[in-house]
Amino acid sequence: MENKKNKNIINQNKAYIFAAIAVLFWSTASTSFKITLRYLNTIETLFYASLTASIALFVIILFQRKIKSLFKSGRNEILNSAILGFMNPFFYYIILFKAYTLLPAQIAQPLNFIWPIMIVILSIPLLKQKISLKSLLAIFISFFGVLLISTKGRLFNLRIDEPYGVFLALSSSIIWALFFIINVRNRRDEVISLFLSFTFGSIYSFILLYPNLSLPPLSGILGAIYIGLFEMGITFVIWIKALKYSRTTAQVNNLIYLTPFLSLIVIRAVIKERILLSSIVGVIFIVSGIILQNRIGSKHDSNN
Repeated sequence: MENKKNKNIINQNKAYIFAAIAVLFWSTASTSFKITLRYLNTIETLFYASLTASIALFVIILFQRKIKSLFKSGRNEILNSAILGFMNPFFYYIILFKAYTLLPAQIAQPLNFIWPIMIVILSIPLLKQKISLKSLLAIFISFFGVLLISTKGRLFNLRIDEPYGVFLALSSSIIWALFFIINVRNRRDEVISLFLSFTFGSIYSFILLYPNLSLPPLSGILGAIYIGLFEMGITFVIWIKALKYSRTTAQVNNLIYLTPFLSLIVIRAVIKERILLSSIVGVIFIVSGIILQNRIGSKHDSNN
């Protein structure tokens, strides 16, 4: 009994370590997007990053000895991956990268982070789920944060400097939420599923890039490789490991709420954006709404 307890403690500690590493990597994503997009356009960034993620995931599949499972993928699984790969990474990152070319990182990142609330909203028409008054309150809290960030705190005149960029950042969160809802019933191995999605994403982006294919600057390539490894590929595998070691998903999922706050620190330190008070307060509102909604969801699941 004591040995089992010690093993559970060790596994939970491993879960926290893996989750912390993933959160730290994801906290650098906004900054890496802004830097890379100085040298590459959105399609170039997507292609080289997706290709890097595909290669990294294929190497992981080899090390995990799952290559036979990969080649056993049936026609329906390949078709499903082609559809999911179009949604994410292809369509999702094209819109997200475009948002980052138009917006400061401190605005684009938290607006994209609203996707958990978008899942709740989309679940009403798509999954026929009912919404409670508490959930409506959670949505209101998060979207008040969106309003704060989008207007840079100018709530009285509601002026948005770059409405198209705000629209794109929020749209990317909708696409991610749709992807999550569609993918939630996927029972395939997570790493293989990710590999196939990023492979199709690489193919789609190459088709768009090919007519204007040219040798990109080294700084842009290095940035895309970083994104492919630490925003897309390896970090998702690390997060999956954290979930598998953790006693409950909630114990590591809570760490994800640190991401937008850590992102602001990295943005300030590396690309020297002056962080606005409205961005900090807005992030607090967005995260508070998400936490409230997750608690409502947890209580609902436990009652069922």
